[in-house]
Amino acid sequence: MTTTRSTATAWSGALSDDERAAVGHVARELAEHRRVGVALSGGVDSSTLLALATDTLGRGRVLALVGVSPSLAAEERAAAHDVAAFVGVPVVEVPTAETERAAYRANGPDRCFHCRDTLFTTIEEEVLDRYELDAVAYGENADDIVRRDRPGARAATEHGVLRPLAAAGIDKAAVRRIARAMNLPSADKPAAPCLASRIPHFEQVTPEKMSEIERSERALHRLGFPDCRVRHHGDVARVELPADRIAEATGERRKAVLDAVRGAGFRFVSVDLAGLQPGAFTLPLIDGGRCAG
Repeated sequence: MTTTRSTATAWSGALSDDERAAVGHVARELAEHRRVGVALSGGVDSSTLLALATDTLGRGRVLALVGVSPSLAAEERAAAHDVAAFVGVPVVEVPTAETERAAYRANGPDRCFHCRDTLFTTIEEEVLDRYELDAVAYGENADDIVRRDRPGARAATEHGVLRPLAAAGIDKAAVRRIARAMNLPSADKPAAPCLASRIPHFEQVTPEKMSEIERSERALHRLGFPDCRVRHHGDVARVELPADRIAEATGERRKAVLDAVRGAGFRFVSVDLAGLQPGAFTLPLIDGGRCAG
C-alpha cells in the first residue's frame, strides 16, 4: 500500500486541463458547505471523493461515514478504514438494518434503493446533528448516471445527497486517474459491489447467504484472484473471473479453487465461461420492464 500522499499542487499537475477543471467543479460544490460527511465504501469512487473533500475543506471539516451491515464484506470494511487513515480523516461507522426491511429481503431489482434509503435515513436520524454535518456526499460518477441498474441513485436524490463527481462529469476512468495522481491506495482496486448483489433477484437475501459468499470470495482473493464474483445459486456457486484468468482457475488451479469455494459451504462449484458480468442479475429484468425504480 502507498503510504505517502502528494500535496494538492503536486498531484493536480499530473491531470489534464479538463480533469483539473472538473476537480475544480467538485471543490466549488463542496466549498459551499461547512462540514461534510462522505459515504465511504473503500472503493475508488468514494475514496477519491473523500480525498477531494479533505483537500477542499480540510481534515477538520470532513467525516468518513461507513455503513456497516451483513452486506459489507470485512475486507471492504477494513479497506474503508485504511483509506480514511491515509487521507487523515476520522471514521464513523453507521450500523444499518436493511435486512430488517421486507422489500430488501425480497430482493427485487430495486433492492439497492432500499439499502441506500436505509443508510441515508440512518445518517439523517443519527449522524447529522451529532457530528454537526450540513451535507452528505457519495461517490456516484458520470458513468453511473447512464447505468440502468443503479436504483440506489434514487435514494440519494430523495435524501438530498450530493454527487459531486457525477455533477462534474468525472467518469470512472478519470476517477482512477485522479486517484493515482493522489496516490490513493484504492486507485486500482477492483470494483466490489455489496454481497447481496451476488444473489439472484426474487431469491431472498439472508445474512447466511451473504456470509457464504463472503467466505468463498475471501478464499479466492487469498489464492490470487482479487477480482471475482461468487454468485449464489443454492448449493451451487457460480464463480465469475476476468476472462484471462478462467483457464488458470479451471486448469492448474482447479483443485485449489474447488476446495476454497466448497470450504465456504457450497456443494457444487462452476466457473462461468462468460467471465465477469456486472449487472448480470439486474439488467435483464430492467430491460424486460420489471424494474419499478
